[in-house]
Amino acid sequence: MTDGSITVNPDGSEQKTFNVKDGSGIKYLQRNDVKVAILSGRKSEPVDRRAEDLGIEHCRTGFKIKLPAYEEIIEQVGVPDEAVCYIGDDLPDIPPMRRAGVPIAVADAVDEVRSRAAYVTAAPGGRGAVREVAEMILRAQGKWETVMERYL
Repeated sequence: MTDGSITVNPDGSEQKTFNVKDGSGIKYLQRNDVKVAILSGRKSEPVDRRAEDLGIEHCRTGFKIKLPAYEEIIEQVGVPDEAVCYIGDDLPDIPPMRRAGVPIAVADAVDEVRSRAAYVTAAPGGRGAVREVAEMILRAQGKWETVMERYL
């Protein structure tokens, strides 16, 4: 959901930028009964706050080794690996991607992640990649027209 940048303010607090279109994509998924979770290697108050703003119940930050947190989330949500779409960009994402039914890399992911993905987004991380994947999922499930009805 970010481009990987971190701004450290003079007071030591962190700042991140989120793409509004990515947030819209998440809301489209949620309105169509698709569970959304965030799993980040870095502990980040801005990520926690964005998850809360978007109503994302399962947000785990500060996991350098992501697989245990991934396993905890899918157990809590009650879905098998095959039903998971996991979006990654760097090496710690590879173990969950290997388990997920639909492993996706963002356009600016490292080569090792892109080579293990079933799909690579056109958009880079933090620049609409989540929105792109949300639409792809909803189209595949035949739910995109339901999203569109709200705006037509």
